[in-house]
Amino acid sequence: MGTVSELCVSSLQTFLCPAVKTPPVPDDLTPVEQQELENIRRRKQELLEDIQRLKDEIAEVTSEIENLGSTEERKNMQRNKQVAMGRKKFNMDPKKGIQFLIENDLLKNTSDDIAQFLYKGEGLNKTAIGDYLGERSAEFFLSSFCSF
Repeated sequence: MGTVSELCVSSLQTFLCPAVKTPPVPDDLTPVEQQELENIRRRKQELLEDIQRLKDEIAEVTSEIENLGSTEERKNMQRNKQVAMGRKKFNMDPKKGIQFLIENDLLKNTSDDIAQFLYKGEGLNKTAIGDYLGERSAEFFLSSFCSF
């Protein structure tokens, strides 16, 4: 016979490891005790199946969460690439650059959004900004730039 802790570990391993063969029902038990033991073993098997089902569900949800994160990252990377392409186009031809950004839903066709894009000027050629503003009517941007 082992120590109490050894018996606890052994019992726990038997409970958690379905591969372990279930010992036969001892003959020295009363019919009521034998029935109770069978009920306990049946319930144990049901619980093990529930545990396995929950493990599978957790693994599935974890996988979906990981895929969702990578999908969002890909969308952000794609969007950043398109914005960079729009900036390059803007620097070569401001009208075409703005049109590209609007067509790809990276910029709204409003004076406020365009003014904000030009005001931030990240990666934009100052001469191209001046050319674009020189081609547009002053009223289009006047209200937007006054709020900066």
